[in-house]
Parts: sequence; structure tokens; C-alpha cells
Amino acid sequence: MNFRNFEAEEKLFVRRAAAAFALVVICFTVLGINLYRLQVRDHSYYQTRSNQNDIKMIPIAPTRGLIYDRNGIPLVRNVSWYDITLTPYKINDMQATLKALTPLVDLTPDDLESFQRTLKQSSRYKPVILKSELTDEQVARFSVNQFNFTGVSIDTYQDRQYPYGADLAHVLGYVSKINDNDYKRLNAQGIAENYAADHNIGKQGIEGYYESVLHGKTGYQEVEVDNHGRIVRVLKEVPPLAGKNITLTLDLHLQQYVESLLAGQRAALLIEDPHDGSVLAMVSSPSYDPNPFVKGISYKAYETLLQDKNLPLINRVTQGLYPPASTVKPYMAMSALLTKVITPQTSFFGAPTWTLPGTDRRYRDWKKSGHGMLDVTKAIEESADTFFYQVAFMMGIDRIHTMLSQFGYGKPTGIDLNEEYNGLLPSREWKLKVHKKGWYQGDTVSVGIGQGYWIATPIQMVKAMVTLINNGHVIAPHLLEKTQRGKLVEMYQPKLPQAQVGEANSPYWSLVRHAMFGMANAPNGTGYKYFHTAPYGIAAKSGTSQVFSLKQNQTYNAKMIPVRLRDHIFYTAFAPFNDPKVAVALILENGGGEGVTAAPVMRQILDHIFIPPTTPPPVQMAQQKP
Repeated sequence: MNFRNFEAEEKLFVRRAAAAFALVVICFTVLGINLYRLQVRDHSYYQTRSNQNDIKMIPIAPTRGLIYDRNGIPLVRNVSWYDITLTPYKINDMQATLKALTPLVDLTPDDLESFQRTLKQSSRYKPVILKSELTDEQVARFSVNQFNFTGVSIDTYQDRQYPYGADLAHVLGYVSKINDNDYKRLNAQGIAENYAADHNIGKQGIEGYYESVLHGKTGYQEVEVDNHGRIVRVLKEVPPLAGKNITLTLDLHLQQYVESLLAGQRAALLIEDPHDGSVLAMVSSPSYDPNPFVKGISYKAYETLLQDKNLPLINRVTQGLYPPASTVKPYMAMSALLTKVITPQTSFFGAPTWTLPGTDRRYRDWKKSGHGMLDVTKAIEESADTFFYQVAFMMGIDRIHTMLSQFGYGKPTGIDLNEEYNGLLPSREWKLKVHKKGWYQGDTVSVGIGQGYWIATPIQMVKAMVTLINNGHVIAPHLLEKTQRGKLVEMYQPKLPQAQVGEANSPYWSLVRHAMFGMANAPNGTGYKYFHTAPYGIAAKSGTSQVFSLKQNQTYNAKMIPVRLRDHIFYTAFAPFNDPKVAVALILENGGGEGVTAAPVMRQILDHIFIPPTTPPPVQMAQQKP
């Protein structure tokens, strides 16, 4: 009996041993196959993966180029900020370290709470920011005691600062955080890698338009790290290439003087050198402070700007859309002369009204008593509406559209800013497409005095005037004077081909310019009261743009109309007459306020330019938060 049990147990043991041996063989076989796959077949793949884990590329942000005015005054700053960071795995007693750091860098309960929250979500091998934007005093206190703090360090970075605040916001624009749309665009352009170390990018104005010039080229460090991501040693370093510095054509002193005149107004002003199109001053009022946008403006503050009825975010010079009104009469006259619709001797009787032939529709002149007999010179001097009603009727909308588009209306001017609207120079095709109606002769009559469907920007008004000054030679306005990196200087080169309106040697150019001079200097001229005493000589043309249409027998009375419905007032001028050095457009929305009127402001600006004070005014910087 015992022998039989022993024999049975022996057989069971043998079966179990065989099964165990088979299992061991299978396991070693699987292990061997996997070792072969890892060590032999896939060796090169895992070797590459290993190398990638060992070697890291750390991008280094380049220094952003600075922006200067024409006199070499810096208009922006690159400000260094300091953060104190802790690398958790290097710190034995976190609470004791935080307690010791508190008096050195003035840690607040909010700082500590934010740090603890971030610490829980971060790897213990990566630096965690304890406090941002340390003062110089805090940095100094920590630096003296840094030897006591293993795993604690100061990190530095640069941010943009705009010392002149709202004075230059619409020209300079601002930089702000790179968002998803920016990344998509950068990827599409194939340059996203160049922003690997950056937080901000140019969004508006010069900062946005010349982003590729100002940004520079990102550098990098090639470092060896361990399996926890800790840097073991630096293998290679390629320093970043700083962005180019930009010098603008802008004159900061002139810009700030104009800002002081237009403070509190809804207004726009552009001053341009007609010789080359360089912009000397560009003011849009009201404006906004660009500095909060750099670190990220709060939702509430941004909503306040968006909902402001005065539209501070709009650059009125390039985005303000207004009927150009009587400022177009010199170019209407020039177009009629060039197309031989009229001659310098053509005369019409300037009655108080003009009736559209074949109808009983009457169009009023601004002067209730009329002007009497008018030739083209007197019509410009007195801004006679009835003369230009007749001229527009004779030209027709097709010729008007062809000629005035050559002066720059209805299309971008070529200014080096992305924020520009085309305006609208109406045509038959446009009205049919938009309004599904044909063009009427009455539509043409209104266009003849810059009203009706016609809307334009102030910068287009200046471009047209510069074309007139230069005998039809079209020059695009620009803000860039030069770029510079080290000793390498590149001067501005116009991108658009230079066009010519009519014949440069036509005597009509001089005739129309002299008519504008008469407007400002002849006793019958509408601007005689304000401009004839200027010793340097002013040529000008004013305009009044209706915000709403008057009924047939309704009389305009500004005092009886709400401010927002009052006419816009325009003044365009160039000086000195014999050798123009500036072309200026000024717009006061709803006629201005608090005693500010267009003609006196225009005279003040021109006197400031050509009869300057003996000492320049001090440059006023915006107040910065500590």
C-alpha cells in the first residue's frame, strides 16, 4: 500500500517537474527572442531614441530690435525682469527654504499659495517660479545670500515697454502673447521654430508690420541630460542674433505737440513730407496705452476699450472713414482739366442752387447768396459747390472713378502699417453689386463735392495732395527711414512702383495749386482770415462732411443738433507754398469741442513747424507703474 502511494507521488512529481521545466524553457525562449529583437534587430531604432533622450536643444530668445524717431530718440524699451525659481529635487527642506526666502524677496501669502499650487502640478526636476518681477533691491538681497540656497536661482527675461504710452500707440502698436492663430500662421510660413523661446510677437503698428525685422534669430544650447531631465553638461551653444533696430521718419517732438492740441478730441492728423512721402506725425485721438497688452490685458479692461464709443483702438488716420467733402475739389478740377472736360477759361454762374438737367432736383451751395460767375480758380478759392456739381455732371461717374483712383482714393496708400482701410470710391459696378441698382446722374452730382457714397481715409487725402504737389507723381507714404544691425544700415526703399497721373509738364498742376493758395490768401478765399498772414505761405482746402442728410428745405444749425450728428470738419494744407516741405490733413469729428476748431489748429501746427520756439519742448513720457 505504501509502495503504491510512493509510486503515484513519484509520477505526480515527475509530471510537475516536466511542466515547470517546460514553462521555464518557454519563458527563457520568449526572453531570448525579446533580447534578440532589442539588442540586434531593433538596435539602431532604440539607439536613436536613447540619443534623443540624452541630448536636448534649449532655445535662447533673441533681443528684440529697438525703434527710434528721426532724431535718434528711442521710442521703446527692452526691460529686464527677474523671476526667482526653485528646483524641488535639489531642496531637502522646502518649508524651511520658503521661510528663509520670505524676508529676502518679500514673499506674500498669495505668492506662497500660488507656488504650492503650481508645485503640485509640476515635475520635481523642473524649476518652478516662486515670485515674478522682482525689484532690483530684492534681486540684490537674494544674490548676497544665494550661497545658502541650493536649488534656488534667479531667471531673467525681457519685455517690451512703451515709455510714451498713448502718444504713439497707433504708430508703434504693441507686442503681446503668441496665441493659437499666431502659431498657425508661423507654422504656415515655416518660421515657428524661430519663436521657440519667445512668449510675445508684434501684433499691431510698426511692431506687427516689421516683426520679421525686429525679432531676430533664435539661438540654442545643445545639452546632455540624465533620465530625469537634469542638465549634465552643455555640449554646444549657438548665440541668438538680435533683431535689427528701426529708425522711423516720425518726429517725436512734433507728434507730442500735435497730441497736446488735440487732447480730448475725436480727431486725426497726418503730416507728411511731400518730397519722399515720409510721415512726420500721425496722431489719432483718443488713443490707448499699449503697455497692458504686453503681459496680457485683462478681459474687463479690453472690453472697456472695445465698448468705448470714442473708438480709441481705431487708427483714425488709416482706418477712419469719412466722406472727403470739399477737400476733393482740387482733384476734381485737375481731373476735369486733364480729361479736357473744362479749360481754365470755362465759366459757370454760381447760383445759390444748381438744378440737375431734365429734373426739378435742386442741389444747394453752402453760400446762400451764391458766388456769381466762376472759373475753376475762383471755384476752388471759394469752394463753390454749384461749380463742381456742373463739373461732375459733365465728367460722369466713369471718368471720375478712373481719374480719382489714380490720385489714390478707394485703395490702400501703401503705408507700412497693416491697419488700413480701402475706403470707397463708388462706381457703376460697385452700386450694382452692393445695392442691386443702376447708377443715377444724381449720384454723380453728390460725388462731385466728395459726398454721397464716397468715403476716404485721412491718409488718402494726403496722398492725393502730395500727388498734386508733385505734378502727378504718385508717392506712397511711409514710416520707415532705415534699419540697422551693428554697422550695417539699410535705407528705406519703396515697394510700390511709382505711377504718374496725367502729364507732369501740364500747366494745370500749377494752376490748381495756386487756386489752393488763393483759398488761404486771396480776400475772397474761405481760409483768408486764418492763413494770409503766414510769412512762409500756406495753400489749403477745407471741407465739411455731413453726418446725416438735410431735407430739401432744412437749414443746418450745429447748436440745435446732437454733438454726434454734427458735421465733420476737414482741413488739408501744404507749406511753404513755393517749396512745400509738409502736406497736412486734419479731421475734427463733429466739428471738435471745447473751442477747438480746425483752421486755427492747422495754423498753430504750421507755425510750430516753420516758426519754431527757440528751445524744443521737453519730451513727455507716459507714467509707468513701478
